[in-house]
Amino acid sequence: MTFPSSTAAETGSDAVDTVAAAAAGPSAAVVGRSPGQLMWRRFRRDRTGMISAAVVLAFLLIALLAPVISWAYGKNPDTPYGLNQPGLLNEFGYPILPNGGISGDFWFGLEPGLGRDVLTQLVYGIRTSITIALIVTVLSTVVGVTLGITSGYVGGKVDYAIGRVIDTLLSFPSQLFLIVLIPVVDSALVLPNQETPTWLRFASICIVLTVLGWATTARLLRAQVLSLREREFIEAARVTGASPARVIFKELMPNLWTPIIIQATLALPLYVGAEAGLGFLGVGMPETTPDWGRMFLVGSTVYHSDVTYLLFPGVSMLIFVIAFNLLGDSIRDAFDPKTKR
Repeated sequence: MTFPSSTAAETGSDAVDTVAAAAAGPSAAVVGRSPGQLMWRRFRRDRTGMISAAVVLAFLLIALLAPVISWAYGKNPDTPYGLNQPGLLNEFGYPILPNGGISGDFWFGLEPGLGRDVLTQLVYGIRTSITIALIVTVLSTVVGVTLGITSGYVGGKVDYAIGRVIDTLLSFPSQLFLIVLIPVVDSALVLPNQETPTWLRFASICIVLTVLGWATTARLLRAQVLSLREREFIEAARVTGASPARVIFKELMPNLWTPIIIQATLALPLYVGAEAGLGFLGVGMPETTPDWGRMFLVGSTVYHSDVTYLLFPGVSMLIFVIAFNLLGDSIRDAFDPKTKR
């Protein structure tokens, strides 16, 4: 009884295959394909999407295997090599060798000031940013889907209350509230004479980003449910005595997976940028934790003497964000073949 979603539509070569099978006569075997198979088939033919997926997968593997990379490379992100080994930094704290101290021992050079290894700092910084972004994406998607479907399906006062909360959150200047709320959360849980534990700052960033990030998904899902709940297949399910839970999970959800997946795919790079922005503004992860944003902060202060240090995190984040955005566009096109890029 589930209403067929647009993902089941056959276009382009899929339609050609159908015509060819019909022309082959009744003896030819007709192979049926699910919407997921059709989506994957269209996605594989998108060269941009496949390249973007490979780049994103490479970043995820780098984040996952950061300890292995550090072990194989023989360096770690915490040791101040420039301070421990003479001849690496000058009296001003800048690498003596050209190009930021790049050498056979330090492939990406040294961090100005402390002289830490840039490669391991970057690898662990990618791990920090992507981990936080993945957690926030999952949490905000779950909260947004739950409240968005509830608001759209139940309606009435529930819809009004959730709608006003969504409007309020979307009206906030999110970056400003991130800067303000994270120190407030820390100060509420940590005594003034104590340092903020790393795990608490990690949890604070995830909570604040989730609280400020679920509203967009909820508004999108609410609009989708409002347009679906009056359809004939929903009315037919209600007439047959289906419970609200069955209507939501068996009838509505199959038609909502496409916007949910697309929204989550496009949201993750935004959270990576938001986390890096917090580190750049000094309210991200503590100093002992490598962070993409803090590398930008250090690079912005030393670029006039060591532009190489800013180059590696800048190029890395640029490639990651562009690849993930292109991947989101390709997934959207694969789910909905009627859209044209």
